[in-house]
Amino acid sequence: MADPKGFLTTGREVAETRPVAERVRDWNEVYVPGSLLPIISKQAGRCMDCGIPFCHNGCPLGNLIPEWNDYAYREDWSAAQERLHATNNFPEFTGRLCPAPCESACVLGINQPAVTIKNVEVSIIDKAWDGGDVKPQVPERLSGKTAAVIGSGPAGLAVAQQLTRAGHTVVVYERADRIGGLLRYGIPEFKMEKRHINRRIEQMRAEGTKFRTGIEIGRDLTATDLRKRFDAVVIAAGATTARDLPVPGRELNGIHQAMEYLPLANKVVEGDFVAPPITAEGKHVVVIGGGDTGADCVGTAHRQGAASVTQLEIMPRPGEDRNAGQPWPTFPMLYKVTSAHEEGGERVYSVSTTHFEGDEDGNVQSLHLVEVEFVDGKLTQKPGTERSIPAQLVTLAMGFTGTDVENGLVAQFGLALDERGNIARDADFATNVDGVYVAGDAGRGQSLIVWAIAEGRSAARGVDRYLTGASSLPAPIRPTDRSLTV
Repeated sequence: MADPKGFLTTGREVAETRPVAERVRDWNEVYVPGSLLPIISKQAGRCMDCGIPFCHNGCPLGNLIPEWNDYAYREDWSAAQERLHATNNFPEFTGRLCPAPCESACVLGINQPAVTIKNVEVSIIDKAWDGGDVKPQVPERLSGKTAAVIGSGPAGLAVAQQLTRAGHTVVVYERADRIGGLLRYGIPEFKMEKRHINRRIEQMRAEGTKFRTGIEIGRDLTATDLRKRFDAVVIAAGATTARDLPVPGRELNGIHQAMEYLPLANKVVEGDFVAPPITAEGKHVVVIGGGDTGADCVGTAHRQGAASVTQLEIMPRPGEDRNAGQPWPTFPMLYKVTSAHEEGGERVYSVSTTHFEGDEDGNVQSLHLVEVEFVDGKLTQKPGTERSIPAQLVTLAMGFTGTDVENGLVAQFGLALDERGNIARDADFATNVDGVYVAGDAGRGQSLIVWAIAEGRSAARGVDRYLTGASSLPAPIRPTDRSLTV
C-alpha cells in the first residue's frame, strides 16, 4: 500500500490549467507544464490498495492501478512505467483523453473525491519519456507471417504494435496523409499535442511496424489485393459514418460535420494551411451535440475568434451527482465542464433544431429550435417555445452510426454487419471471412479510446493464434463480453 493514511490526510488535487485569456491565443495543451510534478506522489498515495480494486474493472484495459500508484508514491518512476505499459500500449493518450471510468469505480469515490488516477497515469508516462525509459521492443525473431492493419487510430496502432512485438511483419494502412486516425485529426491540439503521437510512431517504426499513408482500402487498394499480400487482415477503420440532421435548410453553406471542421484546424497546426478553409473567425457559431466532440468544436471556435459560441443538446442537463440508476461503481452521466466550456460560450439543453435559414447567397444565417421534454418516455416538442438564434457556422457533433460502407471495403471483403451497422465478429474478433479480423469502433461502434486500445490488444491475440496456432499475448477483454457477438 502506498500511504496507509493518504486518503485521510491528502485532499484531491488535479492538474492546473493555464489562464483562459492565455490559452485561447494558442493551440498548446491547456495544462500548466509541470504543475503535476510537486503533487503527484501524494496524490498517488491516496490510493487505498483495496482488497478488491474496482478500478481494475472500471478500466477496459484492466490497468494495474494500485501497483503503479504505489510506485509513483515511492517515486520509483521506472517501475511505475513498466507496470503501466504491462496493460496499456499508449498511456500518454489515455492519460490525456480518456474520461477515466477507473475513477468512477474508485472505492474512495463512494464517499470522497476519487483518486486522480488519470493524472497519475499521465505523469508516469511523461516522466518515462523524459527519462528515456520508453524504448523500442524489437522481437527476438520473426515468424515469417504477415498482417495488414487498416486504420491507424488507437485500435489499429495497438493491434499493430502487439503483432509486431510477437514477431509478425505488420503494415498499417491509413487513408489520411498522416498516421493517427482521429487521434491526429479529430482531437484538437489543445487536448493532446501531436508530438505524443509522433514519438510513438517512431518507436513502432524502430520495432519494425511499417506505415503506408494516403491509401484507402477499397478504393486505392482492393480487398482482394490485400488478402493476396498478407496472411491476416485487421480492420480498425473506426465508425466514421457521422449522424446527420435532415431538417429544412441542411443544404445551406456553413453547416458541416464536426469531422469536416476539426481536421482542418489541426492541419493549420501541422503547417498545411495558413488559415483553415472552414473557420469560426468573427462568426456566430452553433455546435449541435453536447458530447466531447461538441466540446472540441467549442474550444476550436474560441481559438479561431468566434463572435459567439452556442452548444445545443437535445437531452436534459445531467445532474452533478450520481442518480439512483447509475450507482457506484458504474460510469455515471454527470454534468461536465471541460476546459473548452471554461473558455466561454453558452450551453443549451433540452432543445431540438427544427430548421435553418440562409441569406440570398445560400449561406446559413440562423437556426430555429424548440424546447423538448420527455412525455411517456418520448421526446416531445413543447408548444410555444420556438425561437431562433444567429448561426453563421454550424457544426454537427451528434455521434456516429457505424463503419463506412461507401468506400467498398465492406462489400469487397464480403463482411457481415450486425444490427447496428458495425462489422460483426466473434469472441476472437474474427469476422465471417477467414483471416479477416476487426477491432475498435468498426466492430464495437462509437466508443472510448480506452476501449479501442483494449480491443486492439485483444484482437492481436486472436490474430496471433490464427497465424501460429497459439498466443501468449494478453487479451484484456473477456470472450464473454456481451458486445462481441456475430
